[in-house]
Amino acid sequence: MGMLKEALLLLVLAVVATSAAEGNSTGINCEDGLVIPIWTGFEHMSMGDRFGRGLLYIVIMIYLFIGVAIVSDKFMESIEMITAQEKEVSVKDPRTGKTQVVIVKVWNETVANLTLMALGSSAPEIMLSVIEIWAKDFKAGDLGPGTIVGSAAFNLFMIIGLCQYVIPDDEVRKIKHLRVFFVTATWSVFAYIWLYVILGPISYGKVETWEGILTFLFFPATVYTAFVADRRMFFYKYFDKKYRAQRGVIVQTEKGDIESRATEKFREFEDLEEMDPALAEFERNRREYINAMKRIRLENPNISLIDLETKAREEVMAKGPKSRAYYRAQATRRLAGKEDAKKAMAKALAADAEAEKAAAEAEAAAAAIDEEKKDDGVCRIMFDPPHYTVMESVGTFEVTIIREGGDMNTTVQVDYKTEDGTASSQGDYIEAVGTLTFGPGETQKMVTLEVLDDDVFEEDEHFYIRISNLRRKDGKAIAEMDVEDDDGKMTRQPSIQLGTPHMATIMILDDDHGGLFSFEDAEAEIVESVGTYELKVQRISGARGKVAVSYSTEDGTAKAGTHYEECEGELMFENEETEKTIELPIIDEESYEKSLIMYVNLGEPRQIAEGKEGEGVDYSALDAKDPETLTEEEKVALLGRPVLGTNGRIQIRIKESKEFKNSVDKMMQKANASMMVGSSSWLEQFTEAFVVQADDEEEEEEGEEGEEKMPSCGDYIMHFLTLPWKLIFAFIPPTAIYDGYPTFVISIVFIGLCTAVIGDVAGHLGCFINLKDSVNAIAFVALGTSVPDTFASKTAAIEDETADASVGNVTGSNAVNVFLGIGIAWSMAAIYWESQGLTFDVPVGSLGFSVTVFCIEAGLAIAILLARRSPAVGGELGGPKAIKTLSSGAFVFFWVFYVMISALEAYGVISPGF
Repeated sequence: MGMLKEALLLLVLAVVATSAAEGNSTGINCEDGLVIPIWTGFEHMSMGDRFGRGLLYIVIMIYLFIGVAIVSDKFMESIEMITAQEKEVSVKDPRTGKTQVVIVKVWNETVANLTLMALGSSAPEIMLSVIEIWAKDFKAGDLGPGTIVGSAAFNLFMIIGLCQYVIPDDEVRKIKHLRVFFVTATWSVFAYIWLYVILGPISYGKVETWEGILTFLFFPATVYTAFVADRRMFFYKYFDKKYRAQRGVIVQTEKGDIESRATEKFREFEDLEEMDPALAEFERNRREYINAMKRIRLENPNISLIDLETKAREEVMAKGPKSRAYYRAQATRRLAGKEDAKKAMAKALAADAEAEKAAAEAEAAAAAIDEEKKDDGVCRIMFDPPHYTVMESVGTFEVTIIREGGDMNTTVQVDYKTEDGTASSQGDYIEAVGTLTFGPGETQKMVTLEVLDDDVFEEDEHFYIRISNLRRKDGKAIAEMDVEDDDGKMTRQPSIQLGTPHMATIMILDDDHGGLFSFEDAEAEIVESVGTYELKVQRISGARGKVAVSYSTEDGTAKAGTHYEECEGELMFENEETEKTIELPIIDEESYEKSLIMYVNLGEPRQIAEGKEGEGVDYSALDAKDPETLTEEEKVALLGRPVLGTNGRIQIRIKESKEFKNSVDKMMQKANASMMVGSSSWLEQFTEAFVVQADDEEEEEEGEEGEEKMPSCGDYIMHFLTLPWKLIFAFIPPTAIYDGYPTFVISIVFIGLCTAVIGDVAGHLGCFINLKDSVNAIAFVALGTSVPDTFASKTAAIEDETADASVGNVTGSNAVNVFLGIGIAWSMAAIYWESQGLTFDVPVGSLGFSVTVFCIEAGLAIAILLARRSPAVGGELGGPKAIKTLSSGAFVFFWVFYVMISALEAYGVISPGF
């Protein structure tokens, strides 16, 4: 609506000034256009005719600007798709010197911003300049260059002025890539000085081929110098490090504790600026995902891993810096009533999560099926369980032999026999030999074994019992059958056979000693996500008596209260009890990399004498006696007191959770940072063209139950107004085809067609209302082409943590405008005329005056931006209300003054003389 009001005001002023301009028609285009012929009868029009035709053509131009904005949405989608492509790069890890494979973007951020992004943002202005030269038979025109100059002024003054003001009070946004900003700002000012140089001092009033080509070549020079500054190459690496990037300021909130706990303390790569840029980018992205996952887990401890990954990706992509293409496309999507990119991305991530959940459930179901015991028809006889542990004083006990699977109706027999291990049948157990008979339907048999007790201290011992000689009781041979193995291969096997295990191990624990108390091993390794680690303390070589064993934790590189909870206590082993567990709570920090050490120590075992029979002697009573008076029996008894074993101290290494680390690695593999969800098919594009989307700018308008906001009347009006454009541009190839490159090319063609029509309509509009092309371009056409950029920069200023997308890219875009828009157009014309033996003439007019005014204002604008970086304000955008109002007002004044001076000079009201 603002653009329409300004256009109507311009129309009224132009019509009123018509009488004053009747005698001066220089610079007014009243010729047929490249596509559209001029409306006849323009030579003699009344005031009402001029107003009516002007109003109609203004409406047509606005509608054409909407069309260009919508096709630019497709263009930006393709650019976002292209620049979001990633690749694997091998770089040297500075910690180890080994080569590491990391995933980085194919396009450098600065190069992408100054090439594809700037081209996408400036495509209408560039195409208009080129098409105007073509339409005028390679003669110089005012509309194309005027639009480029006017767009540059609007971008630098109005857009940045607006961005300064829309930031909430006392918040600031600071340019991150300041070196790049200095380079592009210098090039943008130089571009306009260069225009005057080639038309004035070098070759007055004409452009030679080398001048046009050199103008174009300044474009790659701009890109390269900005790239050098971004990568800190050559002399830039010696600049003071105080200009290094700042990622933004976190304002303390009620979630400050969670933010603090969720921030990983990275040991390596503390100075990302000093490492390989590819590795630095990978490491920075990895840290963002790690911190996001930790924060989300702290806020929602019960979240599933898949949902955690999805939310982390959504948060990192939503909060991270976004490309110029994203914000430009967002502005046009709202204009055209298309689905918001954030919602589209959230839906896509949710769909991915659901698909991943379904795949995980299917995999779990398949694993459960695999784990189920399959009855292959074979009857098997085996021990269950295969291991037994008994005390020396147990006397008799039973071991179990089972029959399962296949035919249970056949009576079978199997022999059993014990075998010596370290325990001998001569003095440790009674040998057992016999035969078991499984009758029809019987599935279990028991064998009774007997252990011999003595009063001699000895090591724990073991022996075996084995089954063999399986046969049918009736003496017939066991039939064979076809059996399918796990690989699906069929083999002939006996229908009844010994299963696994067909031998059992019996461990005899000596109970004549108080026991040796120790950990199973001297070292252990656990993951931080274990929660509570159960550390076993074993009692071997005896289990007589009640014994207390103290324990305590000890810090290593792992610290109590930070990495684990300090534990101290006493384990109480009852008589003949051989195992106890210490519970160690481990604090899960969800670190990506961790290797910390803690210790657990056991104290000296202490016998608790209760005087019960069978619990051994009271060692405290023996200790109280004089050693000289002890009997031989008492001396032997003292040898059986409980003592610490070999592993009385254990080192526990706490490692990162493999689950968490694998999740981060998996996200890094698929972490395409594009917020734009492109189309996958033409059907999707045409379907989307007919869908009416609600304006979701204010999320709080959604229903209490999360229902989507319904489209308003205004949404329906905009939908039907833009429907023809959306249907036409739905023929552009989807971005899913060949990574968006066909979309990129075809979109440029459509932008060119629309721009050709805009050039014709704008020229005819000037003819009807006596508006010179130079003023028309600066005040109206440039405004129309810059409106999407205005909304894009406003959104970027509010949503981004830095000012790069809203401010830093403006200067680069302005330089690209001149070097491409004028460089290509003037190179074409100069080559054409020089091939004819003539020169390409360009009226100089008061170009020197215009360049002088623009350069002075641009210098003041840049100075204000740099001054705002002082601690009093803190950044180029935002700040205290009074300061941002003053600076924003100054920028608006710069634009109004520039347009006014340009219009007064064009109509001869003032004559600067240079």
